[in-house]
Amino acid sequence: MMQTSIVVVGSSWGGLAAVSTLLGGLPHDFTVPVAIVQHRSIHSDNLLAKLLQDTTPLRVVEVDDKEPMEPSTVYIAPPNYHMLVDVGHFTLTTDPLVRFSRPSIDVTFFSAADSYPSSTIGIVLTGANDDGAKGLHHIVFRGGRAIVQDPVTAESPIMPEAARRAVPQAAVVPLADIARHLASMVNGVRTAPDLRTG
Repeated sequence: MMQTSIVVVGSSWGGLAAVSTLLGGLPHDFTVPVAIVQHRSIHSDNLLAKLLQDTTPLRVVEVDDKEPMEPSTVYIAPPNYHMLVDVGHFTLTTDPLVRFSRPSIDVTFFSAADSYPSSTIGIVLTGANDDGAKGLHHIVFRGGRAIVQDPVTAESPIMPEAARRAVPQAAVVPLADIARHLASMVNGVRTAPDLRTG
């Protein structure tokens, strides 16, 4: 069974409902950290983490710079920062916007794949642009695995369609089934031994 160190999720238009469905379907003993990049206004408040906390027994936090990566925790990228996955922690940057977005899904996906090659799972959900497609391709290129929301079940199908074209080997899964599919991919495997190092 392939080890999983981190799950990275990208969503945009319609993402609150989609991410809520995903998190709500994960089992209470899902130990692999989940990092979520949801496109939102730079002036957004911190309510997203609180709203998502109501959907899951896992701990949900909005990331601070150098936030340690812990099991059974969902990490939300804060508005107006790129969230990078380093070994054992997250780093926030104010580098230029990517595809008009900060946080950028691609930035997080690329960093996760480079920090945890072969042990990252990337998930692209609903959205109205193509952010995440290149990053998901990089995850698979580095040996990780990919899930794309079936565009038919997406509030905005543009982003999952772009990801499916970029990563034809990705599992294309209806929204309601993604959590179960993810849990079966992880299959109870614990986080990487080096998770808290670095």
